[in-house]
Amino acid sequence: MQKSMISAMMAYVLWGILPIYWKALGPVSPLYILASRIFWSFIFCMIFVEFTHKWPEIKIIIRDRKRLGYSILCGLLVSLNWYTFIWAVNANYIIDASLGYYINPLVVVLFSFLFFGEKFNRLEMASIALALIGVLFIAFQLGKFPVIALVLAISFALYGVFKKKLNASPIVSLILETAVVTPFAFGAMVYLESQGQGVIALGDPLVTALAVLAGVATAIPLLLYAKGIQEISFSLLGFFQYITPTMMLFLGVFLYKEAFNLTDLLGFSFIWIALLIFSYSKVKSGKAEPPEPEL
Repeated sequence: MQKSMISAMMAYVLWGILPIYWKALGPVSPLYILASRIFWSFIFCMIFVEFTHKWPEIKIIIRDRKRLGYSILCGLLVSLNWYTFIWAVNANYIIDASLGYYINPLVVVLFSFLFFGEKFNRLEMASIALALIGVLFIAFQLGKFPVIALVLAISFALYGVFKKKLNASPIVSLILETAVVTPFAFGAMVYLESQGQGVIALGDPLVTALAVLAGVATAIPLLLYAKGIQEISFSLLGFFQYITPTMMLFLGVFLYKEAFNLTDLLGFSFIWIALLIFSYSKVKSGKAEPPEPEL
């Protein structure tokens, strides 16, 4: 269980620094970046599967309509999440994206109750209320309906639900969900290159290399996430999610010099305290093992 917790936390750390990566690909259209992430992730997974001999497990899932359906849903949901995030970062909506990943654990907690029947004690409910206050406070400070944040939060929470129900080894679940959308990704790359909107037309070796390595940058945290999601409770996994937006917040403030005042600090403090309380309660009560997902 400890290894799974570390895997999940490392996934969120890597996701937290990904805005730097996507900013470096700024000259390329968000759609091309998304297509590169999908296509090169699939290639990376194909090589990995060949070395780990996971083809029998893949065949078993493909023959199971229910699990195959979960794979398709995962592929569509993660593509929507990736595109929204890439567009938000390169359009200078990092704060909106960060808010989305702060909202996500609240959605995960709701889904953990709806889909997996998880229960919460008073301490955990208090932490959820604190987190909700913080999120509402931050949204109020933004002064607008957080569309980007909600799309990111809901799409990734649903992705986690169906990935958990798929109940496959990390590399198998990843290759199946990328396989679903790879044909569309490859077609988009070819079309955008023909229109002069790809990395070849740009002619920058560094940007080209970053586009190709987007598959590795995408696959590694997803593999770590897939490892973690199978062995710790869905709600605890959701609260680990706060690592990502907190790192994004620090990047926005200290690297990209976005405004952050005492009022913002108050809203985020509610969320940080809620994370500490919820995590403490989970560890103390020993609720580390999730219920077996229904396949």
